[in-house]
Amino acid sequence: LSGISEAMVEPVGNHYIVARPVYSEKSFDEEYEKLHRSHKTFWDHLKLYFRCSPKRIKKIALGLFPVASWLPAYRFKEWILSDIVSGISTGLVSVLQGLAFALLVNVPPGYGLYAAFFPILVYFIFGTSRHISIGPFPVLSLMVGGAVVRLVPDDYTVNGTLANASQIDKERVIVAASVTFLAGIWQLLLGVLQLGFLVIYLSQSLISGFTTAAAIHVLVSQLKFMFQLTVPGFNKPLGIIYVSINQITKTNIADLVTSLIVLLIVFVVKELNDRFKAKLPAPIPIELLVTVLAALISYFAKFEEKFNVAVIGKLEKGFQAPVAPDLSVFQRCIGDSISIAIVGFAVGFSVAKVYSIKHDYPLDGNQELIAFGLGNIVGGSFKGFASSTALSRSGVQESTGGKTQAVWVVTFLAALLLGLDIGLAAAVAFQLLTVVIRSQM
Repeated sequence: LSGISEAMVEPVGNHYIVARPVYSEKSFDEEYEKLHRSHKTFWDHLKLYFRCSPKRIKKIALGLFPVASWLPAYRFKEWILSDIVSGISTGLVSVLQGLAFALLVNVPPGYGLYAAFFPILVYFIFGTSRHISIGPFPVLSLMVGGAVVRLVPDDYTVNGTLANASQIDKERVIVAASVTFLAGIWQLLLGVLQLGFLVIYLSQSLISGFTTAAAIHVLVSQLKFMFQLTVPGFNKPLGIIYVSINQITKTNIADLVTSLIVLLIVFVVKELNDRFKAKLPAPIPIELLVTVLAALISYFAKFEEKFNVAVIGKLEKGFQAPVAPDLSVFQRCIGDSISIAIVGFAVGFSVAKVYSIKHDYPLDGNQELIAFGLGNIVGGSFKGFASSTALSRSGVQESTGGKTQAVWVVTFLAALLLGLDIGLAAAVAFQLLTVVIRSQM
């Protein structure tokens, strides 16, 4: 009875009598004249997209600079104290991580401070997450370090002459900064092209397997610092199993004992923090305490002079002037930079997504790409290295349907044996293959 008015339908007992006018074709066409719709052309859509109005300009500005939307609504009296405490604690940890992760990049520790400082300033303005902490991340540091070792090995030569340690460090800093700059360009380009949805193809199993393998790479790469051995890096397939048994006899016992004591103390206190977290007003900052205490003991006991213990040494004051990236590095590190860009965004976005759901606020994947990209571009310009955020085991979208551990096993073995860059490519290829197979079943 669609299209018939209620006045034309009259109930009579248990029946309905329906009355309607009789139309001729002419009278029907006159009463129900066909409306002609004009279809918009490509140029019409283009004009609509680029139309300019105060409302649209405001929307674009708030989207590009999210800080302008939440900062005016900041609850100063309610949030400022907790933000100060949290900022100091997080900042101290970021400084320590910057110094430590610079060793993974194979650059002097002081440059880790640049990686901990500049990206967070950029993300404050352009990022959409209110809770993640941007800075050095071990997996990315190891990936950058792989490119650094490949381009500037320990036997690096300049004009046919073996370079000294100072020249090698200088070249490695430029390579790390250039790779980071190029990774930032990729992230910025993906964000401008609105390709943030691509993160859904990196499942939880893939990210978990990749980071587990990377953790083993991190552990193995740190052993030479614990034993204080001059072991060259092997950035190639099966490079993780290249070891020199003969060098074990050259171990610095003081460095080894110090490392084991620090590991034991940190492990015990972290267990206590976890067990008594309900009773403690705040977790014991054991990393900071151990670092300060170890530095004081090493300085006053003269560990460097008496036991030849390796120390960071003096750090440069202030910031260095920004430098342009080395274009020759771009040509040789395209694959590395793409892997770094994808992994950095996938990990950072996964953590941000967890907090956005927990605290109920929107998150823009494309804007996150822009924020990460600009952060790495600025950080690379000031001789820093690639940054992301802390890893969470959950949070990566599971829309690819990874319900078994096959993807995890393949990713783990590929990244462990083939290296982080080739392993990631192999893992993504296997992940996409599983998606195709599942879609055909």
